[in-house]
Amino acid sequence: MEFPDNLIEGRLVKRYKRFLADVQLPDGEIVTAHCPNTGSMLGCQPENARVWLSPANNPARKLRYTWELVETEPGVLACVNTGRPNAQARAAIEQGRIPSLAGYTVIKPEVRYGSEKSRIDLHLSGRPDAPDAWVEVKNVTLCENGVAQFPDAVTLRGQKHLRELMEVATTGDRAVLLFCVNHTGAHQVRPADQIDPDYGELLREAAQKGVELMAWQADLAGEQGPTGSLALVRELPVLL
Repeated sequence: MEFPDNLIEGRLVKRYKRFLADVQLPDGEIVTAHCPNTGSMLGCQPENARVWLSPANNPARKLRYTWELVETEPGVLACVNTGRPNAQARAAIEQGRIPSLAGYTVIKPEVRYGSEKSRIDLHLSGRPDAPDAWVEVKNVTLCENGVAQFPDAVTLRGQKHLRELMEVATTGDRAVLLFCVNHTGAHQVRPADQIDPDYGELLREAAQKGVELMAWQADLAGEQGPTGSLALVRELPVLL
């Protein structure tokens, strides 16, 4: 999976109203870009940070640009577009990059499940030697001192997903929580207990009840900026 090959570099002026960001382009023009991220983006909006935007294919779209990447510190990139992780995860599974999820022949997105009427990100079936797998994907961009953390804000929705996955685990199917780590400075993943202690408690309970926790890091950056690749390329440990 690749970024568009026409990413445009700029400097972050400010993010506001959650979905808007003003960015100064190299020629000095300030444009308003769509910010496809409903979270707090803690640590992902440093003042005057280098950012990369993708131009819209639809010329009639109100906002011409979408904010894709930010340099959180020199040489370290994070992908802030939360529309990317499900596609990243699906591509990694289809290409056999995640060994424990390899071999499934049918992948369906947004399948309804659970007593709380959720939709699973990816439902995997068709592997003769394994039960179906229900995969919930979480985008991780908060990182401090090499430790990626989730969530970056209190998430009642995320808590619900953990309860749903625990239900799946009781049925004999595989319940999988896949952390898509879109931050190149991370070396491990842990729950952000200081932000959402209830989520951390539920995550530990889920692991004890058979929910499989996985974390895979995206290949986003070279020395000079984005490589063009969104592929999930390395597994990181999840520490509870």
